[in-house]
Amino acid sequence: MGKSRPLNQTCPVSPTGLDLAKLRRGKPRSYREWIALRRWGKLPEWEREVPGFLLRRAREAAGLTQAALAERFGTSQQAVAQAERWQSNPTLAFIQAWSRCCGARVRLVVESSARQGRTAASEP
Repeated sequence: MGKSRPLNQTCPVSPTGLDLAKLRRGKPRSYREWIALRRWGKLPEWEREVPGFLLRRAREAAGLTQAALAERFGTSQQAVAQAERWQSNPTLAFIQAWSRCCGARVRLVVESSARQGRTAASEP
């Protein structure tokens, strides 16, 4: 193994002048890395709700293997594996059907950014 280099997390700008806060990860994270960073609260906001990883998390919480979920879902194990990938883009109907098979529920929240500053007393 090579030498490990410490990460400089206090520097918002890299030595090359790039704004590190604006950089986006190009390569998908592994599920294990994602779940650990999520648990520690270290994921960037845009990575917190990766649909494929959320599907996998629901399946694992239900104690199901990919094969067992595939049987309940009426599909193949390979299709389940593909749906659990970083790059998957499932529809809401698909997510709802998946969650029913896992004994979970789906909660979708859509908020207007204009309403964030209002208090409960000012709502219509």
